[in-house]
Amino acid sequence: MTIGKSSDRENAPSSAEPTDDAVQAADAPSIGRVLSAARIEAGLTVDQVSTATRVRVPIVHAIEEDDFDRCGGDFYARGNIRLIARTVGVDGEALIARYDAAHGGPPASKRPATQLIDSGPIKVPGRGRPNWAAAMVAAIIAVVALIGFNLMSGKDGHGTTGSASAPLPSGSGTGSVAPVTPTVQPPAPVPSAAAIAAVPADKVTVKLVAQGTSWVSAMDGNGKSLFQNNISDGQDQTFTDPKQIKLVLGNGGAVHAYVNGKDLGLLGKDGQVVHVTYTPGDPQAG
Repeated sequence: MTIGKSSDRENAPSSAEPTDDAVQAADAPSIGRVLSAARIEAGLTVDQVSTATRVRVPIVHAIEEDDFDRCGGDFYARGNIRLIARTVGVDGEALIARYDAAHGGPPASKRPATQLIDSGPIKVPGRGRPNWAAAMVAAIIAVVALIGFNLMSGKDGHGTTGSASAPLPSGSGTGSVAPVTPTVQPPAPVPSAAAIAAVPADKVTVKLVAQGTSWVSAMDGNGKSLFQNNISDGQDQTFTDPKQIKLVLGNGGAVHAYVNGKDLGLLGKDGQVVHVTYTPGDPQAG
């Protein structure tokens, strides 16, 4: 019985014995030899193969010597083998298969096992739902700008409530406010002789013509406010009272005065706060 079992083991094929395909592959000429022999058989030189394939001459020599490191990587090595094989007339795909078998398989088998997760199409900013937040912010900015524009426009008008309620400028007749950049103003219109003659002799008449921008306050002889507002370049105001007209100017250098038909010129210097009172008759500041 022992002898029989020994004979069975001796007759069984050994798993270490090489297969027919392995023996055939080992006996086959290398890739470089196949390409070199095919080139010589086709009657081509290395320079001619290089010209036809655009593969540099040193690399063609290296491939024929089975030195694929000169190609710069498996991707370029496969491409060069395929080009040279096509030029010399051999099966390039068969040589590529042999190259892959000797260098770890085809490129597909070397892909990383972890794949990128497909998160769907990339969303392009600015598309899809409207950006209501941005629209609301733009609307608020537009409203604020409109309100600011209205406030600035009303600041220089006549009878504007906001301007009329402004506080009186501080300082005395010799005081000053923030300096105003002097500008060249056109001459104020001079009242005609007829207009001067028409001024009532028993009343005080004051006409103010702006040659810039100034805050003006006017009160009559009873202390009643006749005017409190800004007047700008070219605007004028006229006040009349039987007793007196009391004025406070925020910028005396911007106001030209005609009192009881007499031209008194500018009532002060640029930026000067002026307090003055006029009565009927010859205009003298009271």
